[in-house]
Amino acid sequence: MINAYLSFNGNAMEAFQFYRSVFGGEFQTLQYFKDLPAEYLDEKESHRILHVSLPVGKHSLLMGCDTSEHFGNKVNIGNNFTLSFTTESTEDADRIFLSLSRGGKVNRPMQNEFWGAYSGMLTDKFGINWMISFEPTA
Repeated sequence: MINAYLSFNGNAMEAFQFYRSVFGGEFQTLQYFKDLPAEYLDEKESHRILHVSLPVGKHSLLMGCDTSEHFGNKVNIGNNFTLSFTTESTEDADRIFLSLSRGGKVNRPMQNEFWGAYSGMLTDKFGINWMISFEPTA
């Protein structure tokens, strides 16, 4: 499944409240930077949105966040979106990540995340940002 992941510079909540008014529904996930483990937290960014997701239609999610200068990210209008692809296994995630990254740039290698997912981020050789993940079910 491929979903859009949007990046904002401090106004993610305003944007997602607007999208919710358009598409309806409720946020599936809403996390702030203050929810990060202490070693990742930058106090001045604690109020920013770490991750928000809004179901839009039966099989799609609109997801997003505020960028963090602490992690070296900056919003550039025009490339402030990422395609998020969720796989069925860690092996599929690794295969797709490796294939998409050939000729491109690995932004964050595949790794186990503190929230339980296995994910990584890259920019392919055409300049498209991708987030590849596998989220095991309990």
